[in-house]
Amino acid sequence: MNKIVLGPVLAVLIWSLAGCGSAPVRPSTSSAPSSGGYYLDDGPGDNPPANLDAIPDAVPRHEPLHRFANRSYVALGKTYVPLTERRAHREEGLASWYGRRFHGRNTASGEPYDMYAMTAAHPILPIPSYARVTSLDNGKSVVVRINDRGPFHKGRVIDVSYTAAYKLGLTSQGSGRVRVESIDPGVFDVSGAGLPLGLYVQVGAFSQADNARQMREQVRSRLGLEDHRVQVVTSNELHRVQVGPYGSEVAAERDLLRLREQLSQPPVLVRRD
Repeated sequence: MNKIVLGPVLAVLIWSLAGCGSAPVRPSTSSAPSSGGYYLDDGPGDNPPANLDAIPDAVPRHEPLHRFANRSYVALGKTYVPLTERRAHREEGLASWYGRRFHGRNTASGEPYDMYAMTAAHPILPIPSYARVTSLDNGKSVVVRINDRGPFHKGRVIDVSYTAAYKLGLTSQGSGRVRVESIDPGVFDVSGAGLPLGLYVQVGAFSQADNARQMREQVRSRLGLEDHRVQVVTSNELHRVQVGPYGSEVAAERDLLRLREQLSQPPVLVRRD
């Protein structure tokens, strides 16, 4: 078993997983000062991108699992056994975020942490994998790519990037109640349907074709789109309502944000390669 050796809470978290960098244990923000929900010298960067809302969610795609980052490990005296296959996972709890203190340091995947990317740390979800994180306080939802380990504090279920926290409305208080749901890239990366390749906004997946057709008409009417711009793609006994293709992520994100405000089921970006 590969173990993580821990000193005091503020010490460096030492990964013995070959190919993985080291990163400090991210401390709890439950007692963060009212001026900001982050710890000590962590927090927002000095020069964040001008429009964080325009940064698109992670787009789920098939990726091979990391060779080392999914091995068992120990953190703060607890043993964690990461999932080694992608399967349904759903949980609720507190989400926290990490920022400039960790920006540029290696994640468990060996990739540098980018506080402005749509990524997250999870104790056991496969690396890499994708998850939808939904705020239980305001209903906002994002899709993130899991490429790091943590959090290791009781009650915390996920650490998201600064941008993901911003889009979820968590940056001011530092944490918030969320639902975490794993994503099967096979559901979101639909191919072979005879439609153009490119980026789409998926507004729902239904087991009943009639429900999908009703959603299609609702979306087409609300966005004022021509018939061919909204399709029902059927595969694996699911009927997926998708808008597109889009010529750019900016255009897709614009419609995604419009639909997110109007629909009870959050839309997501999908790519047909």
